[in-house]
Amino acid sequence: MKIPIFVSCPKSYLERQEKFLLEVEGHLESCDLIPMTLGRSEYSIDAPLEAIRRLMGGSFGLICLAFRRTMIINGRDRPQSDMQEKEVDRSGTWLSSPYSQIEPAMAYQIGLPVLIWRESGVAAEGLLDRGAVGLSMPEFDLNIPPDLTDPKWAQPLQDWIDRVRSAHRHTGKAPKLW
Repeated sequence: MKIPIFVSCPKSYLERQEKFLLEVEGHLESCDLIPMTLGRSEYSIDAPLEAIRRLMGGSFGLICLAFRRTMIINGRDRPQSDMQEKEVDRSGTWLSSPYSQIEPAMAYQIGLPVLIWRESGVAAEGLLDRGAVGLSMPEFDLNIPPDLTDPKWAQPLQDWIDRVRSAHRHTGKAPKLW
């Protein structure tokens, strides 16, 4: 039986991002999972958060590929603090889509197994901070794409897939939403 899962990722704007996304989706499909992404495999006329909630309500897990999206050319974090906060140079830092924070947070709140992979250079903050939702994953570099058969990637991915299957086996239905 195929199990639906939610794939959270910004729209690819580089060929190497799209290629990696297709590889991940292909791997998930080979494991009898059905990858679903709003605006990619699923469409809705509803407000984005309503459509995401509905799609997530029929899913048994979420994988997030936090691709690079926005580059901070010149930036400072906590500039001119008057509370002894140290200023941090953020120049050259990448951000992903805000939905790379929103969608995993929604999935976590309803108890779905969550796996987050962050492209190198993307700011490790919020849910994109290593281990924020439990499964810790190394960041990936699309100049040297990860080999999904390498134990460094295969084992955490298989652990997540096992959690997805367990959630499906134990309930047989998607989680109850808010």
